[in-house]
Amino acid sequence: MTVPAIFAFGDSIVDQGNNNAIKTLIKCDFMPYGKDFEGGVSTGRFCNGKTPPDLIAEELGIAELIPAYLDPNLKLMDLKKGVSFSSGGCGYDPQTAKLVSVISLSDQLELFKEYIGKLKGVVGEEETHNILSNSIHLLVAGSDDLANTYFTFGVGQLYDLSSYSDLMVSSASTFIQEIYKLGARRIAVFGIPPIGCLPSQRTLAGGGARMCSQKYNQAAQLVNSKFSSQCDSLIKKLPQSRVVYFDIYNPVLDLIQSPQNYGEWDDSLQSTSVRLDGKNYSYWSYVIRNFLKGKKM
Repeated sequence: MTVPAIFAFGDSIVDQGNNNAIKTLIKCDFMPYGKDFEGGVSTGRFCNGKTPPDLIAEELGIAELIPAYLDPNLKLMDLKKGVSFSSGGCGYDPQTAKLVSVISLSDQLELFKEYIGKLKGVVGEEETHNILSNSIHLLVAGSDDLANTYFTFGVGQLYDLSSYSDLMVSSASTFIQEIYKLGARRIAVFGIPPIGCLPSQRTLAGGGARMCSQKYNQAAQLVNSKFSSQCDSLIKKLPQSRVVYFDIYNPVLDLIQSPQNYGEWDDSLQSTSVRLDGKNYSYWSYVIRNFLKGKKM
């Protein structure tokens, strides 16, 4: 079965530029973002080049790029190959999006419903059903919940970590079931990366040597273990669904800790890139390209 489109929901990892269209401080439509993108353009993607939706779509032969749904230049015919509804700064906890005035998951769901209406107008109801049921729907969130809402903004004083992680997983489960009702069947849930190794968190919680914060990383591992179990449960609950948990944590951590194992290392890139086959790739590029070799949706 071919994959006709890629859809993305969640946070900055899969935000293709939706935050450009809203009033928020969480933006990246300026340099150095996009410096390695075609033409060196800052598109609103929170990286130097392509994002996971782009890389997956390219690898599967769907399209070179997946656009943001709120892109003012989006054409109706572009809808057939997928879009991103994601918003940098969003999380599973509704408060996470509110804190930084970005598009919450509940609002992303409403945009998805609007999109489906538009798609039906372009290709008809039957083809819309085929596109939704056979496409890959990416759900990527949770980093901002832990790094910002829980540890930085003080929600950790109201919840113990176990209770807060249950709230996150419950929200993710509800969202998955909602997009399932709308026609999604192939759903990929990305785990949380080692957030304790993010530059910002190493500065805030890594001590004078700016080491990876084990406390933050252990929190990510806890949530990931619950995500994985919940995905297994949802497959049994939702007929004809394929809900797959993507372990992002371990390959990214290994790439950060042992970059020399993955190619020629450039110290100036500060644990974010390796040189492979003569090209510099962000670790997302490396993880996605190699993950797709071993995962089937």
